[in-house]
Amino acid sequence: MSIQHVFIISKAGSLIYSWENKVNESISVEKTYEWPLDLKLSYIDQKATVVFGENDKVKLRYTISAINSINVINGKFMEDDEEKDLLTYLEDKKNYPLTLTFNSPQLTANEKIILSSMFHSLYTIAAQVAPTPKSYGIECLETTQFKLHCFQSLTGIKFIAVVSESFTQSVDGLLRKIYEIYSDFALKDPFYAIDMPIRCEKFDDALNATLEKYENTSAVTI
Repeated sequence: MSIQHVFIISKAGSLIYSWENKVNESISVEKTYEWPLDLKLSYIDQKATVVFGENDKVKLRYTISAINSINVINGKFMEDDEEKDLLTYLEDKKNYPLTLTFNSPQLTANEKIILSSMFHSLYTIAAQVAPTPKSYGIECLETTQFKLHCFQSLTGIKFIAVVSESFTQSVDGLLRKIYEIYSDFALKDPFYAIDMPIRCEKFDDALNATLEKYENTSAVTI
């Protein structure tokens, strides 16, 4: 899917809703390596993670899920009925060649909260240092792999969409549509309190339908 993430951030900077594309969640990359290994790995949250030396297929923050088709759990794997540490194993020349399976990174709930708060701060700074008055802060951030678009409502709620380079539809139009859905299904829900996490089935259904529509339209355009 071209739409990768959707975030809604409250006026105070807290994350109140997030949606992520689950289609590519299980994507993995398998590659055979000779000695010496041209990747720098480090344990992050007990997972062997790429921190330096990315290439066309294996990117930064990719984690190793298997070695020679043997599952790796918390940096450990079994070989000849013996538990072995992955990084120690990779440092031994006699173990090569070997095949590693990498999984693409997935944002944890805690990471989403941290990134939302960080973006809120950057947005505020951008609005304050702008040379023109009444600046709306960050509207678009572009990288080599994705684009991040932001729309802020008059009440200070931020609607963010992270899309791939292949997405051809108007992201501003998508964000405004999400704002309409938020107004119709979240704010009008008698059990919903403003600036609190959104827990509304009708909101979820309407958002999913809208994202699917935009995704299909983008695919047809391509």
